[in-house]
Amino acid sequence: MAGLTAEAGDGIPSRAECDELMVRYSMRSNIVEHSLQVMNVALAIVGKLKSKAQVNRDLVMAAALLHDITKTRSLETGENHALSGGMLLRELGFPSTAEIVEQHVVIHNIDPGGKLEEREIVYYADKRVRHDMIVTLDERVADLLQRYGTTEAIRTRILQNKKQALAIEQKIALRIAGGLKQVWLE
Repeated sequence: MAGLTAEAGDGIPSRAECDELMVRYSMRSNIVEHSLQVMNVALAIVGKLKSKAQVNRDLVMAAALLHDITKTRSLETGENHALSGGMLLRELGFPSTAEIVEQHVVIHNIDPGGKLEEREIVYYADKRVRHDMIVTLDERVADLLQRYGTTEAIRTRILQNKKQALAIEQKIALRIAGGLKQVWLE
């Protein structure tokens, strides 16, 4: 594993590299299981997209697997795992993946009528997985409020994230023949 970094300009680690990174950065097994399920949901969405909705499947896979790369560490340090995960991946030479990881908790600048982006798919997939189970957005939000909603500011952010996830859900549904039910999420 020593020397695992991307080639110049490569922002996407391979599946094998993702697996190595999850081991190297000591991701707890429950976090790995969560990340694998987020990847499954994200790739199910990608697999059902109409041909005009072009996304990079490898980028979605890598970002979904690594979105919680520093979550284990953050449980001890209290750091923002989305930002520290992005920083780590950027240092390793994976800037495209880092950008998505940085926005998996709070996403910025969604264009409801614009192109569906990889970061939106990973963000949404993460909001549909509680631990390693696929759940509704309402179930996931209720869990987040219970576990992390210790202050009004945090509760407000979680509810704002739900609004963002609903906007992305509509965006995804428009790009799947037959809607989201075709992806086995509903």
